Amino acid sequence: MNRIHFLRPIGGLMAWAAVLMSGCDAPVEQYPPNAVHALVVHHRTDLPTEAAAQEVTQLIDQWFGTPLEPHWPAELLSGQAAKGLVDQDRLLRAPGSFYSDQDNLHYGLYTEHCVRCHGVNGGGNGAASALQNPYPRDFRAGIFKWKSTQRSARPTKDDLRRLMVHGAPGTSMPSFSRLSDDDLDVLVDYVIYLSVRGELERWLLYGAVEEIGYGDEPVEDPFRFGLVSIDNATGDRASEAALYAAEHLKRIVDQWGQSAEVAVPGASSDPASGSSVDADSVARGKELFHGQVANCAGCHGVDGVGGVNIVDYDDWSKEYSTRLGITPTDRQALEPFEALGALRPRLALPRELAGGYAHGGADAVTLYRRITQGIAGTPMPAVMLSETPSATALTPDQVWDLVHYVESLLETK
Repeated sequence: MNRIHFLRPIGGLMAWAAVLMSGCDAPVEQYPPNAVHALVVHHRTDLPTEAAAQEVTQLIDQWFGTPLEPHWPAELLSGQAAKGLVDQDRLLRAPGSFYSDQDNLHYGLYTEHCVRCHGVNGGGNGAASALQNPYPRDFRAGIFKWKSTQRSARPTKDDLRRLMVHGAPGTSMPSFSRLSDDDLDVLVDYVIYLSVRGELERWLLYGAVEEIGYGDEPVEDPFRFGLVSIDNATGDRASEAALYAAEHLKRIVDQWGQSAEVAVPGASSDPASGSSVDADSVARGKELFHGQVANCAGCHGVDGVGGVNIVDYDDWSKEYSTRLGITPTDRQALEPFEALGALRPRLALPRELAGGYAHGGADAVTLYRRITQGIAGTPMPAVMLSETPSATALTPDQVWDLVHYVESLLETK
């Protein structure tokens, strides 16, 4: 058996466990490193990752700060949109102890409302996460399920705000509609911050091992991540490591800035309605639901009643199981990942539509996008679109028929 190198629990799990034992409002001085991903990289490359993980953690902490003093690295970004994607003043109000100042400005909003599920670093493994089904979202992969954008795109700020206001029916994600617009803006910016920070950490860890050649010891300067700071990351002083990391940061931030809603043809000016609904449309949609092109019944069951035995998992679980050749039910093989904070893989259960819930929203426009884009990070595929009837794709009008049938199922009591 190969010797396994990864961040030892003292750097990852113990920091995470300290949050569980000390309470949600206890100060946390450092973000726990992504020790699970370090172990994933080791399995993927068969190379040691401990030195790389330690160096990447130093760089990430330099650029993004700590839970006590988070920092948005605007000085490393170009363009006002990228620099202003996250507001630094809002960022400071999200982590740490929650309290209100004399002007009733709220602090510690993420700690108060989110950390017990999503975790200090947005890893989706907070104190209450293991008790929930589905698990809370891990922001660090940059993959979000409920959004108005293309499947592979990041959500818009409006998408994140909408989810916070309405919650996700049928899950443990509650509504925060009673929070002020200002407080919601704080949480939206902090989720983006955690996602950008976490995704950069993942990319740099893999790049350090696979592309730059980190081994049992850090590589020599100028590719050494641990020597990179904010002060020497730009200009003539920038090392190859700094340029490499800054380019990945720019790419990730640009993906957030380029997110845009998917246009929905035939939608009414009222976002809660689609094209005209009639019995014939619902009937056509039912035929499509059970037909070979959409084949919704293959997962959601005849007439949307569920009961189909689907053996598949979301991408979050596959990353440290099937994609490494590990059976998701093999407890012994998964034990090292779970010891570092990974949640036990659970089957991805297709939604029971008849009289059920649509987690990401049940309005017609949202359902249209869900059908044409699928659900990122899950086995839910996208239906191909065609301007004319096809044996492999649906026309926009046919998608609307399918939407109307799904609406009729959700309204079933």
